[in-house]
Amino acid sequence: MNQTDDPAITAAEAEADFNPAESAVLVVDDNEQNLELLQAYLETLGCTIETARDGLEAVARLDRRDQPLPDLILLDVMMPRMSGFEVCRKIKEDPRTRSIPVMMVTALNELGDIERGVESGTDDFVTKPVNKLELLTRVKSLLRVRHLKRELERTEAYLRDIERLRRQDHSAE
Repeated sequence: MNQTDDPAITAAEAEADFNPAESAVLVVDDNEQNLELLQAYLETLGCTIETARDGLEAVARLDRRDQPLPDLILLDVMMPRMSGFEVCRKIKEDPRTRSIPVMMVTALNELGDIERGVESGTDDFVTKPVNKLELLTRVKSLLRVRHLKRELERTEAYLRDIERLRRQDHSAE
């Protein structure tokens, strides 16, 4: 049985159904070499990869209603026009995008920078130069959490529907 057959699946079944290749990741960085490196690392997961070259481009991409939202955003901190902190804050303030996990990719490692990232709503950090194993492990973990949250939402909706139908049946009697 897979997730499309019955929304009320167990957590173990949802975990078994998780496939990172079915996920989409938005990578945001103003440095072309960094974009290419992150893309090369992520390609090993088989996921769909989109890119944005600065914060404004990333926000514009997320505002587009004709494309599905990404499952994860890798976000550089130091960018022209709009910093990663500002982008993250916008993502987390918008009800449509707030549940998308954001991982900041940064050369910054001062405690104040980390605090600022947490205050802006980031879900995780990875420091530059990026270690491939660390990046892929954290990406898979955040994608798995995103997948499980979606399965939970589907199950909750299914249970609400069952309860609604049960109440309708009882009121009709």
